[in-house]
Amino acid sequence: MSGLGLRRRAARLPPRAPPVLLLFLVAAAAALGPAAGKGTKGSSARLRFRRDSGTFKVVQVADMHYADGRRTGCEDVLPSQVAGCTDLNTTAFLYRVFRAEDPDLVVFTGDNIYGADSTDAAKSMDAAIAPAIDMKLPWAAVIGNHDQEGTLSREGVMRHLVGMKNTLSGFNPEGVEIDGYGNYNLEVSGVEGTSLDEKSVLNLYFLDSGDYSTVPAINGYGWIKASQQVWFQQTSSSLQRQYMNETPKQKEPAPGLVFFHIPLPEFSSFTPANFTGVRQEGISSASINSGFFASMVEAGDVRAAFVGHDHINDFCGKLSGIQLCYAGGFGYHAYGKAGWSRRARVVSVQLEKADNGEWQGVKSIKTWKRLDDLHLSTIDSQVLWNRGSNGKTETMGVFGRRKKNPDGS
Repeated sequence: MSGLGLRRRAARLPPRAPPVLLLFLVAAAAALGPAAGKGTKGSSARLRFRRDSGTFKVVQVADMHYADGRRTGCEDVLPSQVAGCTDLNTTAFLYRVFRAEDPDLVVFTGDNIYGADSTDAAKSMDAAIAPAIDMKLPWAAVIGNHDQEGTLSREGVMRHLVGMKNTLSGFNPEGVEIDGYGNYNLEVSGVEGTSLDEKSVLNLYFLDSGDYSTVPAINGYGWIKASQQVWFQQTSSSLQRQYMNETPKQKEPAPGLVFFHIPLPEFSSFTPANFTGVRQEGISSASINSGFFASMVEAGDVRAAFVGHDHINDFCGKLSGIQLCYAGGFGYHAYGKAGWSRRARVVSVQLEKADNGEWQGVKSIKTWKRLDDLHLSTIDSQVLWNRGSNGKTETMGVFGRRKKNPDGS
C-alpha cells in the first residue's frame, strides 16, 4: 500500500449486512467446492505442468486487505456500490476468478489482511485465504507491510500461513541465517512421463520485502536485504547447475519468476510508451536501492517479477531483460479508485512440444488481468517472454512485435 502506511479512506459506514444476492453467491460458490475445478490438490502434490496442454497457470492476488468479513466495509467504490459492500465482495471475487481460470497455483503477494482493522489476525487470514483452501488449490504467500499490524507479529503471521491447509508457503530456508520471514522457492516439474518429469523446468522464488525501515537514518519502506539476496543467488545458481548439468542436460537455464510485495526502485524506470497497463500513483518503493534488481539480472534465469503494494498501478514493463509487473489491487477493503475494477493478474507458462509430441522446456510466458466487473473481463494480454525456435531468447515488446537478438538475428 502506498502513502507510507496512510490509506485514503472513504467515510466509514456503520456495519451492515451485505445484499442477499452477494451472500447467496458466496455461499453457493463455497458449496460447489472443488467439483468445478481439476479435483483434489494440496501441499503434498508436486507442482508440475499439465499433460494435456503443457501449461502451468498462476493467479496472483495482491492486497486483499481483509479484516472482519461482513463487518468490514469497502473503500473507494462507486456510491451505488457502497451499501452492503464488505470483505465478502473480495471473497466472491476470489471464487469468480478461481473458477474462471482454474489455476495450478495461487500466489498471494502480501497485505493479505489489514491487521489494524482486524479483530483477530489469524481468523482474518483464514477467511481471506478460505476460497483457495475450499477449492483445494495449491497456494503460496508472502507478507506485505500491513499483515502484521494486528494481533500477530510479522513472524507470527508467516508461521500461521505455513500451517494452513494446502499451503506451499515456506517460513525460511533451513540452516540459513536470513532476514525476514517467508523466503523460499518452489520448483515446477515437467509433464509426468516425459524426459523432464523429474526436473524443475520453472522456478518460483518468494521473498519478504519487509515493511518499514528499521534504520533510523533511512525513512520509508523496507527492502530486500543482503542476506536474502545471497540466498536467492545461491538458490538460483544451484537450480541452474542441476538443470543444465544433470541428465538430461539442458542448454539454457529454466526460467524463474519472483514474487514479493514492495516494488523495487526500478519500477520507476518506465513511461506509458514502454509498459502495458496503467500507472495511476507513485512508485512506493524503499527510499534506498538495495540492489536486488541487479541480483536478479546477474542470476540470469529471472524472466519476470511480480509485486503489489501500489493498488492502482497494474503495468508490466521490461528492463534489462526482466519484466517488472504489478498485479493491481484485489481487495475491496483496500484503497482503490472508484469505477476502476478490482483485479487479479494471471500468468500462463507454456511448454514447447518436440516433433515426437513430447513436452520439453518452457517456450513462452504470457500474462493478462481479470477484472471484477460484470463480465469478469480479460484485459492487457501480453507475452512476457518467448523462446525463439532457433533456441535463442525472444522477448516481445508492448505490442507483441519481435525484438531482435543482440546478434541481429
